[in-house]
Amino acid sequence: MPTIGDLVLIYQEEHPAFFARIEDICADSKADWYQVKLLILQVPVVEAVWILREEYINGDTFTMNGARIRLERVMGACKPERDSLPSEDGSNQREDNANNNNVISLFERKKP
Repeated sequence: MPTIGDLVLIYQEEHPAFFARIEDICADSKADWYQVKLLILQVPVVEAVWILREEYINGDTFTMNGARIRLERVMGACKPERDSLPSEDGSNQREDNANNNNVISLFERKKP
């Protein structure tokens, strides 16, 4: 289930429409409904509150103004493990980078 801080792709009529980040989810006054605060990532950025059931938050299709809408959680790309930072003398802690001539380290660049 998408939760606070997750990025979701909003589909309208089964076509991707826009991205949004879930800012907050709280119970609505109606039983089994939730107020979902979305930060819609467009220009300009817009905040909206949609009142949804849990199954709609989980990706089931619902209608809004006659249009079919669906939320799909976006999984971010896996972050590569960071190389260790250079030591005080400017040498890199990872030896395998020194053997790879295709890698240009910004830390090892000399100032003109």
